[in-house]
Amino acid sequence: MLWACLRFPGLAFSAAFAATPEAGPSALLDGHARQRLIAAANEEAASLGVRRGQSVAAARALCPALDVRPRDRDAETRLLAGIAAWCYQFSGHVSLAPPQAILMEVGASLRLFDGWPVLAERLRSGLLEQGHPHTMAATPFASASWIFAASADGMVLPERDGVLRMLAALPLGQSGLSASMVKSLQAMGFRRLEDIFRLPRPELTRRIGRDGVAWLDRIRGQSAHALPAWQPPANFQQRIEFDSELDGSQPLLFPLRRLTRELANLLAARDGGVQRFTLTLEHARGESTRIVVAMAAPQREAERLFELARTRLERATLPSPARAIELVADELPVFRPPLRDLFEPVRGDGLDWPTLDERLRARLGDAALRQIALVADHRPERAMRYGTPGPVVSLPRRRRPLWLLPRPLPMRPDPVAVLAGPERIESGWWDGADARRDYYIVRTAEGQQAWAYLPPGTLDGWMLHGWFA
Repeated sequence: MLWACLRFPGLAFSAAFAATPEAGPSALLDGHARQRLIAAANEEAASLGVRRGQSVAAARALCPALDVRPRDRDAETRLLAGIAAWCYQFSGHVSLAPPQAILMEVGASLRLFDGWPVLAERLRSGLLEQGHPHTMAATPFASASWIFAASADGMVLPERDGVLRMLAALPLGQSGLSASMVKSLQAMGFRRLEDIFRLPRPELTRRIGRDGVAWLDRIRGQSAHALPAWQPPANFQQRIEFDSELDGSQPLLFPLRRLTRELANLLAARDGGVQRFTLTLEHARGESTRIVVAMAAPQREAERLFELARTRLERATLPSPARAIELVADELPVFRPPLRDLFEPVRGDGLDWPTLDERLRARLGDAALRQIALVADHRPERAMRYGTPGPVVSLPRRRRPLWLLPRPLPMRPDPVAVLAGPERIESGWWDGADARRDYYIVRTAEGQQAWAYLPPGTLDGWMLHGWFA
């Protein structure tokens, strides 16, 4: 087995600043402290002297532009689960290690991805593309991988002996033991893990307790530890609340892209798609705007979901600035990629019909597009109507023009040649719109193909009713 650990040191900031495209100097508050104390600062704030444990007043004295927000642990959990959904495509066993790490067994996936270097590169590029800075390590033991991901980014040790040598050289502060255990051991003169590995087990248990010894056994692979496998949920519901009201659709695009990307991650984990989801924008005084995004067929590509949602959002009329946005997808059907021929020719940049239909509906609105439905009537002007498709009706399989005139017009001059016909149509005696015509496919003097008719039994009085492409 080979366990990979992914650590996300900026996860708390990503969760707290989910609706902010570019955060400047910022810090998070310690929600458990009695006073308003800084729990973490980003690099820009740290470069200006902001440190953990400072009061907010002291931090803002050093950095007046400091943006301070409380940690949102629920949002952190949701964000970590969203990343786990994306990781699911690389491993069948993904486990959460809160608050900011994911463990995944990748030994069974190495042949599929042509080895660890290729798999690691795909992991890194995909996570960075989504805006998730991370560190990574892989060993046969999940707990050891968790340690090395924090202290030796990029390390991969497939053999047990290599893991034991690297663990022995680690300082106690990087061992994963609790701060109180480390402080106690350092007071006794121990500095590295190799120092305490030499101690007899009873003596080591007396110094750090059973929990500490159990942890040391786990990182060395001397005891089994079952990691609960994370399972993707059956639906998607996620909400982002803004620090201030956002006016217009443009400021909403950043949180919208984040929501659609996390939806796509869940769909990839479930090997499913989505055909309909709902955006809800919350406004002041309890108002809300509901936007339904529907597709012709299930989709799961993040960029396509974002584009469809963005187009719908830009067309919506917002009564007032938004305070939050929520995306809900209750039905996640199985995703079936379109069937392709083995020797299918290379397509150009054109869109297939379902994609074009979705984009037109998103941009113009559902009412702007109408479908042609067949009607069981032999009279051409009544054989089709606009609207939703009805039951399939059986009509004579004869050639019909794509362009039918709203009403027949006298044909001048007469056609120069008859290509096919006649086709007798005699119908409508029961509704007062009796039609008796002999239709022909003819060629005009300009070389066009037309659909025209004559009254039965006559040879003149041509009436033009349609054009062929």
